[in-house]
Amino acid sequence: MDGDTTSLIIQVIWLILFFLIVTGLNQKIQMKIWITDIRMKLGLISSIVEEDKQRAKNMLRNLGLQTPEVLVDRVIEFFTIEPVEVEPIDIIKRMDHLIRTTDTTVRKMVESSLPHVGKYERSLVETTLSIVGVLHMIYKVVRHYLLTGEKENNWILIMQLQLQMPQILKYVNTYHEALDAFTTGKPIGDGVGPLVAYRLIESGKKVSTRVLEDTSITELWYKDRRIFVVKAEGPGSNVGHPGAVISRLVDELNGGVDLIITVDAALKLEGESTGSIAEGVGAAIGDPGPEKIAIERAASKHGIPLRALIVKMDLREAITVMRKEIFESAETTLKYLEKIMEEHTKPYSTIIVAGIGNTMGIPG
Repeated sequence: MDGDTTSLIIQVIWLILFFLIVTGLNQKIQMKIWITDIRMKLGLISSIVEEDKQRAKNMLRNLGLQTPEVLVDRVIEFFTIEPVEVEPIDIIKRMDHLIRTTDTTVRKMVESSLPHVGKYERSLVETTLSIVGVLHMIYKVVRHYLLTGEKENNWILIMQLQLQMPQILKYVNTYHEALDAFTTGKPIGDGVGPLVAYRLIESGKKVSTRVLEDTSITELWYKDRRIFVVKAEGPGSNVGHPGAVISRLVDELNGGVDLIITVDAALKLEGESTGSIAEGVGAAIGDPGPEKIAIERAASKHGIPLRALIVKMDLREAITVMRKEIFESAETTLKYLEKIMEEHTKPYSTIIVAGIGNTMGIPG
């Protein structure tokens, strides 16, 4: 009797499964489960975006702007169209023009809304609004694919989106946490390059300092060598234009440069230690292309050796408040820098050292 009951139950289960497969109800049920999960996570993203928008608005109100909604909505919806790639001639020049136009336009938006606020505070506002803009865009893209998948009954699209949601949420939480640093002006992990440059300036005998294109150039003597230290002008949220400045500096020196060294943060692989250092050849700079190629062209034109030092970290560590391991790695990187200079140049050589990255909270 028990055997007959068990057999009947198994047959009923198989019939139900067969019915679900034949009618496609199993996919529809699974799709509903995925959509429900995505909607829950999308709601979480929406709440984070609204919270960060409000934080940006409060920041603007504290700086004296009575109607911050207009500026926030305008900047977070601002976009840049990439240059045509079918015709690659002068694409770097066109890209550089678009990037600079974008930076200048957003800066003018902020300046016109906050004319009485200093350059340092305005730089924090610009970066804060940029972060909110990134979060806003992530929310809109996720919502777009969810609604498209529902509208077209595309279970493959919904499945792909559901599988990517944990990674998307990780990025959202990272940028959300980054807002704390940029609203308060604290140094971030990406500032390790400028920090090393600042330590080098403090260790040498300073000759002169000037600023070109939001980028400072400090000439100094260190270890019997003439060194030009290039970094973004601090302590505001600024990455400067190190590539263009290095290219101009090399031309001013008539190519009389014995070594160019770039120091930058770099994303680590899983399993690598935060703050670990590696050296290599090339320009260590993570821009879309114009700044990097300017350094490469200047070095290749005059046959200048181009060396790079990187400090490893993950994305969260790069854009949030600088961790202890990264801060301490700056001193080790400076010693590494000295070793490279002593091994590859002679006394009275001319060297350019560029600290690449956001110099927020780091003077000079």
